[in-house]
Amino acid sequence: MSLTLTFWGTRGSIPTPGPTTVRYGGNTPCVELRTGEGWLIILDAGTGIRELGRALLARGNGEPIAGDIFLTHAHWDHIQGIPFFAPLFRKGNRFTIWGSRSLQMSIGRVVRDQMSPVVFPVSFEELQARIEFQELAEERRAGHGYEVSAVAVRHPGGALGYRFSTGNAGGRALVYVSDNELSAEARYDDAPGWREKLVEFVRGASVLVHDTMYTSSEYGSFVGWGHSTHDQAVELALDADVERLVLFHHRPERTDEEVDRCVERCRAMVARRGRALEVIAAAEGMSLHV
Repeated sequence: MSLTLTFWGTRGSIPTPGPTTVRYGGNTPCVELRTGEGWLIILDAGTGIRELGRALLARGNGEPIAGDIFLTHAHWDHIQGIPFFAPLFRKGNRFTIWGSRSLQMSIGRVVRDQMSPVVFPVSFEELQARIEFQELAEERRAGHGYEVSAVAVRHPGGALGYRFSTGNAGGRALVYVSDNELSAEARYDDAPGWREKLVEFVRGASVLVHDTMYTSSEYGSFVGWGHSTHDQAVELALDADVERLVLFHHRPERTDEEVDRCVERCRAMVARRGRALEVIAAAEGMSLHV
């Protein structure tokens, strides 16, 4: 049994369509995860979820669609695609939307307010699918052929990182951390040993998808904004003995060629350490097996 992930949105903060972002994509975060049993898991609901929804309907041949949607947090770029996710408008479809228990406002309230008449022409009540909201903190749950656990990460307003596995003895896992500030320069209400705890959460993952919004030279202007550098993500992956690191949440201004150079620098960093970590950058349409 394995997990397969497909990227539908890889960009951070705001959609950036255009000729300079064609290869890696301009949609905000959305990742499709499939279990060996075919169960649908969606990680974040940025603008990438719109095309995912169209694909799900095309594949489904009219059959009901069901799945879990895990939101890392409720900032715009991670929820702005929900009103454009076509399966929500079809009767017979079923989705559970999971969010952090520590948010100042419940995830259900956030999603409903996003579709209030003041900001959107179609109300949440007009959606035809059955939608349930659940809160998750730092616990483990199992079902539909997978296990998931969560950890609080460092981002303004709070956010979660998720670890998904099939629950079998092989222990292969995907860790998804879309928004997280790894630098100790930033001040958060962390318990002592927060980084060691994160390393253990990530430990041995087959694939780590991690926020790499900034280069090291850029980061000084954005301390406290809730994002990491490429170098910091590499250090985390090495410390946690990860097999493959996927650079994610690309900065809106980052061109495809610049992303290429970031990947090259990360690979050179790994080579200097004499380690075997594989480094790639998330690109829309790319699929990986865990």
